[in-house]
Amino acid sequence: MATNNNAPHIRILTIRGQKVVLDFDLAEVYGVPTRVLNQALRRNKHRFPADFAFRLSADENNATRSQIVIASSGAKNRRSQTVIASSRNIRYRPWAFTEHGALQAANVLRSDRAIAMSVYVIRAFIEQREKLAANAAILKRLAEIDKTLLEHDTTLRDIYRKLLPLLAPPPEAPRKQIGFHAAM
Repeated sequence: MATNNNAPHIRILTIRGQKVVLDFDLAEVYGVPTRVLNQALRRNKHRFPADFAFRLSADENNATRSQIVIASSGAKNRRSQTVIASSRNIRYRPWAFTEHGALQAANVLRSDRAIAMSVYVIRAFIEQREKLAANAAILKRLAEIDKTLLEHDTTLRDIYRKLLPLLAPPPEAPRKQIGFHAAM
């Protein structure tokens, strides 16, 4: 993500195969309480189709809680697990906003900070997409190198097997026996 000292840290998670930001993180970035963000979502439900925003299932909610605690324990701004747990309302399952949903939320909120920070959020999604693309290219290249090495390994093994008899010392020629031998 782009480093901006004034901007809060954005956690982008993968849920249902999509990169999303949870409502409490997005509300923090946009400088509004989570309930205000969710209220704007409810009032403008027609602007948030399922590919823009969706509510997490109970299992997804539990999984994201453990992901966030693990991710936060190694983060620069160390927070304890109790702070993280208290920063989100445990009674309600959070909403997950895709890149387009996060931008739409900024439009619905209409605050100056939300509009300014929407650019930051979009850049975070773009940077993550670029990193994933770079990782995919690196993995593809590593697979090609691995395949080439396996081919070379097989070829070198064949060459070694063919050279092995040539590297062995020549067999000793039969020696003539010393002394007198009568032909029988």
